[in-house]
Amino acid sequence: MSNSSSISHFLLLALADTQQLQLLHFCLFLGISLAALLANGLIISAIACGHLLHTPMFFFLLNLALTDLGSILTTVPKAMHNSLWDTRTISYAGCAVQLFFFSFLITEELALLTIMSYDRYVSICKPLHYGTLLGSRACAHMAAAAWASAFLYSLLHTANTFSLPLCHGNVLGQFFCEIPHILKLSCSKPISGSLGFLYSPSL
Repeated sequence: MSNSSSISHFLLLALADTQQLQLLHFCLFLGISLAALLANGLIISAIACGHLLHTPMFFFLLNLALTDLGSILTTVPKAMHNSLWDTRTISYAGCAVQLFFFSFLITEELALLTIMSYDRYVSICKPLHYGTLLGSRACAHMAAAAWASAFLYSLLHTANTFSLPLCHGNVLGQFFCEIPHILKLSCSKPISGSLGFLYSPSL
C-alpha cells in the first residue's frame, strides 16, 4: 500500500486527447487569463493613481483585484503548460504550494467580500457614523486581519491535508490541485475534513 512518502507527483485532469484540442485549450486559457490580468491591472492602476478613489470601498476593491490576480497566476499557468506540452504531471511539492496559495486566495476573497458587504451596510444604514466606523486605520486593520487569518487557515488546512497517507493512487480529477480531490486519495479522514466543503467543485 502506497502512501504520501512514495508519491513524487500527481496526475492532473487531461482537458483533451488530441493535440489540436490541447492547443485550443491553451489559447482559450491564454485569452481568458490575459483579459482577467488586464481588467484587474486597470482596476489596480485606476485606484492607485486616482486620489478621488482613495475610499474604503475602493481600498477593499483593490485588495480584491490583487486576490483575483493571484488566483489566476496560481492555477492557470500550470494548466496552460500542461496543454501546450501535452503533459499531466505536477510535483508533490508543487501541488502542495498550488493548493496552499489557491486556498489562501479563495479564503481571502471570501473575507474581503464579507468586509465589503459590511462597508455597504454601514454606508447605507449608518451614514453619519461611516467615517468613524470605517476610517483609514480601521480599514487597514480589517484588511490585515483578513490576509492574516486567510494565511493561517490555509497553512493549517494544507498541512493537515498533506499529512494524510495517500493510498488510492495519484490521479486528480481536476486541472489544478484542490482539497476534495486530494482527500479522495487519502486512506483516512482529515481532522478538518468537515471544512473541505468550502472547496467542493459542486459549489
